[in-house]
Amino acid sequence: MVKIGLLSDTHGYLPPQLYEHFANVDEVWHAGDIGTLAVADALEAFKPLRMITGNIDGQELRVRYPEHLFFTIERVSVLITHIGGYPPRYNTESKPLIIQHKPHLFISGHSHILKVMPDPQFNLLHINPGACGKQGWHKVSTLVRFNVDDDRIKDLEIIELEKK
Repeated sequence: MVKIGLLSDTHGYLPPQLYEHFANVDEVWHAGDIGTLAVADALEAFKPLRMITGNIDGQELRVRYPEHLFFTIERVSVLITHIGGYPPRYNTESKPLIIQHKPHLFISGHSHILKVMPDPQFNLLHINPGACGKQGWHKVSTLVRFNVDDDRIKDLEIIELEKK
């Protein structure tokens, strides 16, 4: 079993509570709009990290991190992209990636709106962890924690950090 801490849209700010909430995770995944190299460096120093860039990220982050990630952990295939849309309305870039890679878990950020929803059409679970940075229209900063056990995603927790 692998314990995952998921976040997105830090926009250059890491909430201090993140370290407590992710203390027992095995990996941290970031779904884009990192904001600064300082945030990337802090997360890399904290835990094993899988991270993609988002639409606000500059060249210094784009040379270190990809725009999309596709990998398998345990027996769960994962696709992470920043601007993805939601089931059944994926954007024009993410839908072909979903069709090509056939992930069990599709993660995106960008909207700053926390959503966890199944997609029966593509037989996947979609997670958008919301936003945990200070910039944006979200009213509550959020993180997500879950476990990947063999071919299952389980024990999913929504963590509300601070209201704006």
